[in-house]
Amino acid sequence: MPKREDFGDVELRILVIGSSGPSQFLLTNFILGREEFSEEVCSIASSQKNVGEIVGRRVAVVNGPNLYDKGMSKSKMRKELKKSMCLSTPGPHAILITFDLEKICPNDMKTPKLVKDKFGENVLNYTMILLVYDGHLRGRALNDKVMRTDWHLRELVEQCNCRYHVFSKNWRNRSGSRELLHKIERMLQTMGGHHYVNRSYKRAEESVRNEERKLRKKRRSETERTCRELEEQFQGDELCWQMDTVNARVGAEIRAEAELQNSWLRTSLAVGLGLGFVAGAAMGMIVCSVEGPAGMVVGGAVGGVMGGASGAAAQLAIEHLDDRVGTHSANFNTVFVNRFYRAPPV
Repeated sequence: MPKREDFGDVELRILVIGSSGPSQFLLTNFILGREEFSEEVCSIASSQKNVGEIVGRRVAVVNGPNLYDKGMSKSKMRKELKKSMCLSTPGPHAILITFDLEKICPNDMKTPKLVKDKFGENVLNYTMILLVYDGHLRGRALNDKVMRTDWHLRELVEQCNCRYHVFSKNWRNRSGSRELLHKIERMLQTMGGHHYVNRSYKRAEESVRNEERKLRKKRRSETERTCRELEEQFQGDELCWQMDTVNARVGAEIRAEAELQNSWLRTSLAVGLGLGFVAGAAMGMIVCSVEGPAGMVVGGAVGGVMGGASGAAAQLAIEHLDDRVGTHSANFNTVFVNRFYRAPPV
C-alpha cells in the first residue's frame, strides 16, 4: 500500500488543459498570481511548466495543448500530451479542464471523455471543471446557472462528479484562490491522499529518473569541483547553506532537463513507426511477389509506409490499453527552477 502524501509538504502538481481559446492561460495566471501568459495567447506550441505559490502553497502548473487546436497535427498533439505527462511526473494532484462559461458549445461536452481517453480510465476522479466568467451573476445565481438553468453546463460538470470552480477573467482578482485550493485538497482527500498515476505515468517517471542518473554522472566532476571551491571560501553553517543551495540548483537543472529529454518521450512513437514499417514492408513484398522482383520492391516500399502508420496507431492503442489500469504511487517531490520550464514566446 503506497504511503499517503502530506499535502502541506509536497509541491502541488496541477495539469491545466483547455478545449480552446485563452481560458487555460488565464487560469494559469490566476493560480500563479502573475502574468505568465498575455491575454492574447490562445494556444502554445509546446507544453510547459511554471512554478509559484497559491495561498502560500508551492505549486507547479503544467499547461498542455488545447485539445481542439486545429493548427496542431495528431502526431504533434500526441507528443505534447506525452510531454505534459513528463512535466507532471510522478503524477498530477489535480487536472483542471478550463472553459469560458459564456462560450460553452456542444463539442465541449466531449472534453472529459477525451481527457479520459488521453490520460487513462480513472483520471476523471482527479479532474475539476474550471469556468472563466466576467458577468454580473454572483453567489447562488451563478451556481444555479451552472447546476440548474443551463443543462449543458450541468452535464459537463456532472462528468467530473459535480466538481467545478468559477474564476474571473480579471485573473489579478484572486479572491477565489483559497477556495480553489481547498476544493483541490478535498478532492485529493476523497482519493486517499494520493496523486494520479497510471502505467504511462509510471513509465514516464522511470524514464525521467533514469535520465537523471545519467545526467548526475555526467555532472559529478563539475559538482565536486564546485563543492571544493565552497569549502575553501566558507565554514560551518554558512558552508552547509551554500552546499544545500548548490545541490538544490543542480538537482533542479537535472530534473528539468530529464523531464524534457528522456527515452520514453523520444522513442515510443519511433518504435511504433519502426515496427510497423518492417511488418508492412514484409507483407507488401509477399503480396506483390507475383509481379516479380520489381513488384516486390514496390510492394515493400508501399507496404512499409502503410505499415509505419499502422504501427504508430498500434503503439498509441497499446498505450491507451495500458492506461486502463490505474494504481496509486507515492514518490519524491523535486524543487524546480522556474526558468527551465519556460517555452519561447508564441
